[in-house]
Amino acid sequence: MKRKLWPALALLLVAGLAALAWYALRGRPIAVDVARVTRGPAVDLVYATGFVEPVHPVSVAARVTAPVRAVLVREGDRVANGQALLLLDDAEQRGVLTQMQAQARGATLAEQRATALYRQGWTTRAAWDAAVAQGQAARAAQVAQAARVDQMVVRAGMTGVVLKRDVEPGDVVTPGKQLMQLGDPGEARVTATVDERDIPRVHAGQAALMSTDALPGRVIRSQVIEVTPGGDPNQRAFRVRIGLTRAEALPFGLTLEVNIITRQRTGALLVPTASLVAGQVWAIAEGKAVRRAVRIGIQGADRTEILSGLSAGEAVVVNPPADLAEGDRVRLKNPAP
Repeated sequence: MKRKLWPALALLLVAGLAALAWYALRGRPIAVDVARVTRGPAVDLVYATGFVEPVHPVSVAARVTAPVRAVLVREGDRVANGQALLLLDDAEQRGVLTQMQAQARGATLAEQRATALYRQGWTTRAAWDAAVAQGQAARAAQVAQAARVDQMVVRAGMTGVVLKRDVEPGDVVTPGKQLMQLGDPGEARVTATVDERDIPRVHAGQAALMSTDALPGRVIRSQVIEVTPGGDPNQRAFRVRIGLTRAEALPFGLTLEVNIITRQRTGALLVPTASLVAGQVWAIAEGKAVRRAVRIGIQGADRTEILSGLSAGEAVVVNPPADLAEGDRVRLKNPAP
């Protein structure tokens, strides 16, 4: 009988030692990282990427089908409104104009003779009317053909800079095909692409902070001037226009990182975002972990605003261990700043 009791006593002894070890471990302070609840500015940002473009871009296209005889400008050239940009082959049109000029001269002479004869009574009113009508028609045809010849010179529709050129001598152009794009560097804007989930928070008048790798260390401050009413269902995004002043002088096509400030508050209670777990934080009171339910305001990648549940100066656990329990003793890895 005594031999049968030894295994049971051994099991009880092992269980007791394990329990003592477990209690000893649970009673030992858990090392944690901590941070103080501070006050500071809370800013809610919407991130987007954008690029610089002209406010009023002008596409240059020909109105007739013809080969290109000469291109008179290059990308980056400044042009004036009405300036010739390229010449089309106009030999055929000029030949037709020469023919119509001769017809107009003949019809005008016939009209003059008929007028003289009509005044002297040697011809009828009907004959004079017909000569006058033929003369007017011939001159009108000449004017129309001269306009067609003028269409063989493609001109600038605005004063600005040649942003893009997609035509070379010898190309055959057709009506509606973009040959060049013009823009005014003094009237530029940034078009940013904003995710459709964020667009309800964006509206005209909000401040925008922009930066680019091309200008390291520089922050460009501006504001939203327009949110396009229609989004792109393929990209699931909307376009947002951000104004630029003449002082910025950014090149067209430059890409920018855009942060739109949708909300901001000064003197907000802030905790590290990494201290939040499912709307709760672990505060430290008398060396022990205490679970606190908090109400969250503006949430950022590094800091989050606390509307209620904490006070300034309290210490909270950053990246709390998964096994942290209410009342556990804690030891600070780092002194709370």
